[in-house]
Amino acid sequence: MSAGTRPGRPVRGAGPGTEHVDVVVVGSGFGGSVAACRLAEAGLSVVVLERGRAWPPGSFARTPAEFGRAFWDPDAGLHGLFDVWSFRGCDAVVASGLGGGSLIFANVLLRKDERWFVQEQPLPGGGHESWPVGRADLDPHYDAVERMMGAVPYPLHCLGYADTPKTRAMRDAAAALGLEFQLPPLAVRFAPAPGAVPQPGLPLADRAHANLHGAARRTCRLCGECNIGCNDGAKNSLDFTYLSAARTHGADLRTGHDVQAVRPGPRGGYQVDYVRYDGHDDTAPQAGEPGRPPTTGTLACDRLVLAAGTLGTTQLLLRSRNRLPGLGPALGTRFSSNGDMLSFLIRAKDGHPGRGRLLNPSKGPVITAAVRLPDELDGTPGAGRGGYIEDGGYPQFVQWLAEGARGPQHLSRTARFLTRQLARRIGLFQERRLSRDLAELLGDGLLTSTSLPLLGMGRDIPDGELRLRGGRLHVTWATGHSAATLRRIRSTMRQLADALDAGYADNPLWHLGRTVTVHPLGGAPMGRRPETGVCDAFGEVYGHRGLYIADGSALPGPVGTNPALTIAALSDRMCTRLLENPAGGGAAAAPRPAYTRRTSLLFTETMRGHYVPGAPGAKATGRNGDGREPFAFRLTITADDLDAFLDDPGHEARADGWVESPACGGRRPVLHGRFNLFAPAEGSGDAQARDGDVRRVLRYRLHFTDAQERPRTFAGHKQITHGTPLRLWPDTTALPFHLLAGHLTDEAADTGALLLGTGRLHLGLRDLAQQLTTFRTTGPGGPAALARFGEFFLGRLWESYGP
Repeated sequence: MSAGTRPGRPVRGAGPGTEHVDVVVVGSGFGGSVAACRLAEAGLSVVVLERGRAWPPGSFARTPAEFGRAFWDPDAGLHGLFDVWSFRGCDAVVASGLGGGSLIFANVLLRKDERWFVQEQPLPGGGHESWPVGRADLDPHYDAVERMMGAVPYPLHCLGYADTPKTRAMRDAAAALGLEFQLPPLAVRFAPAPGAVPQPGLPLADRAHANLHGAARRTCRLCGECNIGCNDGAKNSLDFTYLSAARTHGADLRTGHDVQAVRPGPRGGYQVDYVRYDGHDDTAPQAGEPGRPPTTGTLACDRLVLAAGTLGTTQLLLRSRNRLPGLGPALGTRFSSNGDMLSFLIRAKDGHPGRGRLLNPSKGPVITAAVRLPDELDGTPGAGRGGYIEDGGYPQFVQWLAEGARGPQHLSRTARFLTRQLARRIGLFQERRLSRDLAELLGDGLLTSTSLPLLGMGRDIPDGELRLRGGRLHVTWATGHSAATLRRIRSTMRQLADALDAGYADNPLWHLGRTVTVHPLGGAPMGRRPETGVCDAFGEVYGHRGLYIADGSALPGPVGTNPALTIAALSDRMCTRLLENPAGGGAAAAPRPAYTRRTSLLFTETMRGHYVPGAPGAKATGRNGDGREPFAFRLTITADDLDAFLDDPGHEARADGWVESPACGGRRPVLHGRFNLFAPAEGSGDAQARDGDVRRVLRYRLHFTDAQERPRTFAGHKQITHGTPLRLWPDTTALPFHLLAGHLTDEAADTGALLLGTGRLHLGLRDLAQQLTTFRTTGPGGPAALARFGEFFLGRLWESYGP
């Protein structure tokens, strides 16, 4: 337990010796650190559970041996800083350590543009991006975070900083293109004390014990090492700001605690199950050993704040879904890469033949400047979705690696050097000095000194899905719907290169249809109601009082610029509401019901049949003579709240699983699925329904993508007619369907959509027998819940087919 912390207390009914505190915060990034500080400051007992270790100045990897162990994979005995994920369509890089993403972020604290807080903005493929908060809601909290983080722009006006080549180059290029240029606020100490003149490498006037590491710090040395951890302590990362303040106010910061699941407590509140990596402490750079099992533990709390990052929090909620019934259909949706793009300017010229323009990317912090791309929401017709492009930097040792990797040029220089040395040995050369030969061997370094990485971000389309497969997190996201936004960012990067008379090179992954994001967002988005959001505008999870989300997973769409400040501001706003209204709700908000455990029901259905590509009447193109292709699906239908499902006139449930079709590229996961059981036939769009023959409809609407990642919608209806009992079997086991282009949300959108084909599926006797064995319930009163569902199901059938 950290010094200066308040111990928790045992809690009765939560297991022998289970410790209980007011608040548990899972994760110590921008959301978690702010929450820990604000709530501890208010006098609550707070425990922060962080899976990674503490990283004081001087502990970040710099040698090859250190970098080889600098990654996170506990199963392999790795407890390093960088956690690299690989998904279909994108890769993601996040951090593991006390301070979360602030340990490797590039210091930028930009606010989300006011007009980019969109309301019900339609998205390609269906749905809307909608923010339940606006800039006016966040501005006071932006102010508070900026003060705490010590945000200042790069001091380009000061001696020693004015000659930063890459910053001036970005300003010149933006002016040539007529784009807005700015020096963004940075969480970096350039001056040794407030009001002092900025100067590199000076000791900070802060007392060493004022930070939780107890380590001395220096002002920024302009070394470009921000993204691999600042060994000087010049970065105002969260461990030096919010977390140090949190510990001062009594928060207990526990490293090496990896949360595995959360669940409601037996007498209210929540219980948090974690594993603890033994020996994983602040002084062990590479704690943990392969094959050495971690210890386990449980912590109880009145309020629980999930802030493990977009991937961590969403994975945790998906793992805990059965224990937290009623989380709703929005869980796992709205994934966004924040439009992250990386490209390179190469060999910029200064206008004179044979001379390069020095950009020197290794001088300065990683990012010093930003160029803003306008959005059509700003009143720029046809502009599309906006974004930002920022200069990039990297450590000096990367320049050595890049120059050494220039294969042909390096080999040629080496060959000339060896030839001259051999000639000197046999007496052909009398010159004894090697200076000229050594200078030629090293080269002019123009490749790296005249080149510059560019970092792009923008308002991409938040249409990705996060799901668990075999207990592991999977992200289904492709650049398809975001292609226009990404192409615009890329095109502007090319224009910046042209303005600097430089070459241009994409990230090689771009040509493979992949992106790398360091800002994954979404998965547990906020929304105005449970159907569209996992949590409300203050981060509290619908249906689970006292459970909050305070990280990038709560964002319902991209920020368009670096998201750190917005995540921290939302957390600060969450804490203000929590402390002002400790019981939830309040005068300004609709009263929230007390937490109650809900009963959910699920079952699995498998149907098989055929599909005919093309519009009705088109020439047959299938594998069989009649044009038919095989088609099947397997769906798990889940009613998260059975009482609400039965009360809902549309009786809508969630459908997860897969569809399988050779025409669509084989087995494809369902990204978003809805199932309506015995919904009223009116408005179904079916001709028989309009004629009054169909009383109710079983609707299936499944979103997936084909092998080329093109969006597809499966729309099917089982028609429950008014007829004799002989109609019961064919009506309930036959499913006609249409396959449509795009992700369409309802029947009204189907009318103008491109019809790709039609088909018909059937439920066989064997599949029906198997289906009856899959019915499950979670939550209280399982047998009674099944009885209610059976009564409802049989009652609807009797209504249509009874005498």
